[in-house]
Amino acid sequence: MLTYQECLDMSGLTEDEIEAIAEHERMDPMIAAALGQYLIVKDDEARIRTIILDDIKKAEKGGNEAHAEALRKVLKHFLATHPDRKD
Repeated sequence: MLTYQECLDMSGLTEDEIEAIAEHERMDPMIAAALGQYLIVKDDEARIRTIILDDIKKAEKGGNEAHAEALRKVLKHFLATHPDRKD
């Protein structure tokens, strides 16, 4: 059986990026790691970018500026490390 860390390492994403996917999709982080890895392999970085942006908007709407700021940092790192090859 794979550990969470092994799944995280194979996903090509950071733990914060996986947590953003898990939050958005309301799923366990282990499943979110698999989804994130699938999206990277399918060359669908735009979907992950949209997920993180949606999480930021939800945090802002809920008045949780600290969480929104943390997610902005996640987005910034994601964009730097996973440029959309379709653009």
